[in-house]
This record gives sequence, structure tokens and C-alpha cells, in this order.
Amino acid sequence: MPDSPAFDTPPPPPGPEEEHRFPCDTCGSDLRFDPDTYQLVCDHCGNTEAISGRRAHHPIAELDFRAAIARELPQAEMEETRVTNCPNCAAQVEFDDTKHATECPFCATPVVVDTGLNRHIKPRGVLPFALTETVARDAMTNWLGGLWFAPNGLQDYARKGRKMQGIYVPYWTYDANTQSDYSGERGTVYYVTQTMMVDGKRVQKQVPKVRWNHASGRVARFFDDVLVLASKSLPKRFTDALEPWDLSALEPYAPEYLAGFRAEAYAITLEDGYTEARHVMDAMIERDVRFDIGGDRQRIHNIQTRVSNVTFKHVLLPVWLAAYKYRGKTYRFVVNGRTGNVQGERPYSALKITFAVILGLLAAGIAGYFMALQK
Repeated sequence: MPDSPAFDTPPPPPGPEEEHRFPCDTCGSDLRFDPDTYQLVCDHCGNTEAISGRRAHHPIAELDFRAAIARELPQAEMEETRVTNCPNCAAQVEFDDTKHATECPFCATPVVVDTGLNRHIKPRGVLPFALTETVARDAMTNWLGGLWFAPNGLQDYARKGRKMQGIYVPYWTYDANTQSDYSGERGTVYYVTQTMMVDGKRVQKQVPKVRWNHASGRVARFFDDVLVLASKSLPKRFTDALEPWDLSALEPYAPEYLAGFRAEAYAITLEDGYTEARHVMDAMIERDVRFDIGGDRQRIHNIQTRVSNVTFKHVLLPVWLAAYKYRGKTYRFVVNGRTGNVQGERPYSALKITFAVILGLLAAGIAGYFMALQK
């Protein structure tokens, strides 16, 4: 059966929220952030404007985790936006005050705005796009071209140069001081000589044994910027594979960086994000404990960790997104907006796989025939 692909062109960005619109001083058209120049540019008249508030040499300030959980953050750290859940992929889609319906940029599903407001923590930092849409599309094209057993439509998709959508994806970062008391055992490997029968002969072999001794102690570690995805709209295996992110290049949040792009609201709560961050911390602490126990092998019986001075940031990281529809199912491709690293879902062509299997069987049959003649 022949492949019959169709294409999803990511929808154009909806009318931006008022705070994310920056009219050109020269012609009044909307400015957009240009990753090449790190400026706002006007595609209509070519005017450029600098972005105010670029990062100084001091780091972006963290927020107190306990205060946030107790809903005691300063009012200035909160904002309200009109957000609705995409019924298909669970993306948090933002609307401006004049828009009542749009398409989800992650899966092209039509969505209608909810009536209420979503109150959430403002972003503290943003990692601006460093790659233009053209560069990201070239990276995706190269990636698509290297896929085995892909439908022919994938190569057509790449050649046609369908426009990608720039999305700022929400993340949490967590900082914490930890002190961990542990108990366990240190294993020292030694060897004993044993006589055994091998092929009817007596031989001597060195057999490893382990001598275990009690071990206990304390390890301490400061965790800086443990990164947790705060979105449900993209598969986590894709976003994890887009790492590493150069968080040292974060800029203080300024809406100018969002001009011409979309920003997704977070769907993973601060508390749930911290739970995932603790899993990351605990795995690192266990590694520290094994190193502290030393020896050739380690057994860990118990780890008691005290966590203090927990802080966090809500940050936005840049992703270029494209969608491809094959036999009614949407496949998504994502490109790291800083490094060009590509990840994505991909369909398989049943026709190509069947053809390859038939060729393999024919080749095996021919090889078997000639081998039989030589006997």
C-alpha cells in the first residue's frame, strides 16, 4: 500500500498579549526578536531597536520555595493570563484579551478559550533563541534525511521547507543545600586459590571473594539549577535529549524576547516539579555516598538527608517546533533553539520495511543456494 502523507504547517502565532507587542517607532508594525542580532527588528521597514535590561554580571535572583508553597510570594512575582488546556496534548495555550479561539501550536488542535484567568508565577529568566528558523529547519532537514524506513513524504516535507514555530517552553530550576548521614558496608575484594576439575583435569584458579566492613558518615552537596520540565505538551524523552542547556546564559525575563514567538504556560506545578528535582538530587547523593564509602564495592543500608535553603526560578527555554501528519497521526520534531540538537517522533513506512524484508529473504535464499552448490 503506498504511503499517503499529509503535512501540518504550524499555525501562525495568535495575536500576542498586549505586553508582548512592540510597535515599530518608524512604521507601527510589530517588531520581532532577531536571534542573529539580539535586537528587535521590523520586517516591514527594517528598523531595529535594542532590548533594555540585558543581563548584568550578577546572577538572576532566586525565589524562596517555602514562601511560594505558602502562597506568600510578593505580588510582583505573580501574573494572570487567559490560558486553556489543549484537549489533545495538554499544552497550556495562552490567549490575549481579543482572541477567543486559536490552534494549539504543538498539535494543531483547535482550542477555545476558557472564561477564567490563570494566576501563576512569572518567569524570572529566559534563554533567548540563538538560532534562526532557517538554521533550525536546516538542522531538522539533515536529521530527517538520515532516517531509515521513513515514508517518502518525510523527505518531501524537508525539501518543501515548511515553516517551524518558535516556542518558549517552561521549566523550573531548583537550588538546595543538602546534608546526608548514611550507613552501609565497604567491600574489599580478595582472592583465594581453589582447585577444580576442568575438562577432566585438576586446575587451580583464583576465585574472588568480598570482605565486608561497616561504614557510616556524612556527605554534603549544594545543588545549583536542577532543571525540571514544567510542560506536558512535549514528550519528556525529547526535551531531556535536547539537553544540555547553557543556563549560565539566562537573561532576566523581558517580554521583548518573546516578540514574534510563542510562550507556553507551565502545567507542572512548583510542588510536583520539586518532587522530580528531589529524585535527581537523591540519585546524585547516592553516588556521593558510594564514593565516600570507598573500597571495591559498596552496600548502602540507609541515607537520611536534610534539605535546607530551597530556592527556585521559573525560566523559559527556546525550542523550534514542526509537525508532520502521516495517516491521521501527528508526529512532532523539536530543535534546541540554542544548539540545533534535533529530536522527534517518526513514522515508519510499512511498504519500505516489507520491501527490505523481501530483499533480505531473497539475499539469504541466493546465498544458501550457492553454499549448497559448493558442498
